[in-house]
Amino acid sequence: MLRHCLTRIALLFVVLCAVAPSLLANKKPPPAPVNLNTATSEELQLVPGIGPVTAEKILQMRKSYGAFKSVDDLTAIRGIGPKRLEKMRKYLTVGKAASQSKPAGAPKPATPPKPSTASADPPGALL
Repeated sequence: MLRHCLTRIALLFVVLCAVAPSLLANKKPPPAPVNLNTATSEELQLVPGIGPVTAEKILQMRKSYGAFKSVDDLTAIRGIGPKRLEKMRKYLTVGKAASQSKPAGAPKPATPPKPSTASADPPGALL
């Protein structure tokens, strides 16, 4: 019984070792570099070397510390070292964060009236 279980485990291990690299190799890189400051989890996962867990870590770091200033900032994330970063670097960019400005169609605030050049005091009034 034990030998039968060990045989199945060994077979499963061999199959996984044979299939896993080809599954990872089939991941198509993104057509354009992914902006770390605006990307969604799904967009980040297009980058080879970034899976769901790493994508969430990147989003959490962006939420906690603000916009990335450099792709090198990713080394602060546990699990991303120099070698892994170099493999991902060509697929990543750091652009402006999503702007906090109002939509283009939003009305502009009214400008305050210009002060009058005429004196508010009646003629001949003493100051």
